[in-house]
Amino acid sequence: MTTAIAFLGLGAIGTPMARHLAIPAFSLAVWNRTGAKTAAFAAAHPVRAAATPADAARGAAIVVTCLPTSREVESLLDGPDGLLAGMARGTLLVDCTSGDPATSKRMAARLAEHGIGFIDAPVSGGVVGAEHGKLTIMVGGDAALLDRAMPVLKAMGEKIVHCGAVGAGDALKAVNNALLAVHIWSAAEGLLALSRAGVKPAVALDVINASSGRSNSSMNLFPERVLTRAFPRTFRLALLDKDVGIAAQVARDEKVPSPLIQLTAELFRAAHGALGEEADHVEAVKYLEQMAGGEIQ
Repeated sequence: MTTAIAFLGLGAIGTPMARHLAIPAFSLAVWNRTGAKTAAFAAAHPVRAAATPADAARGAAIVVTCLPTSREVESLLDGPDGLLAGMARGTLLVDCTSGDPATSKRMAARLAEHGIGFIDAPVSGGVVGAEHGKLTIMVGGDAALLDRAMPVLKAMGEKIVHCGAVGAGDALKAVNNALLAVHIWSAAEGLLALSRAGVKPAVALDVINASSGRSNSSMNLFPERVLTRAFPRTFRLALLDKDVGIAAQVARDEKVPSPLIQLTAELFRAAHGALGEEADHVEAVKYLEQMAGGEIQ
């Protein structure tokens, strides 16, 4: 027997995630705010193109959402075309958005009033991880609901971790990305200073990556994207700005002194404002270079 699934949000990561659900084990319906994307996906895969969120969710046992922010997911709930109009009691909403804990908790409470389950399940691994079905998925919510969602999550991800109650997955994803932002910014500061001190960035990275200061940013992002000046657009700076802001809010809510995360949130908000909506997250380096009046070279 096949399980009816709805997938909403065919963005850069959502599209390859949905592809992994377009298999005989599932009967898949897809919806995207841009109708042309819905039609194109349905033309290339054995799925049903839904006209509205309600249409996508109607008859589905599990509804998966993957949108830029929690606010956008929440906005899909209401109205005659909204998810609540299509989801029956007993449906499970799996939100793979990199969202904020407060909104996830609010949605979970609302859905529970209608007999609908909710788990937050943000993902890490980027477009490449999504394409290969090797995402890390951080889950917040009831363990029994995670068990129900596991066949769907396993189709899209390789490492699935139950992090705690609703909102825990969102919080962990945000803090993980805040650390990414710290690593990018601190590596850029260090390399700019070393460059002006006469140390070539490639030499500096060779030493750093064999020493205690290494990170994914120094080992992969800077050699492949910054030194080459390639800056491929794989994850928008706007989304990293959003995630660091969520991490900063989590720290404030939990009354944890967090001067570094708070400052990083301010810096990435400024970089996002300066570089625009389409800039890649690693292009935050360019904002620091503008401030310093020179490139890492």
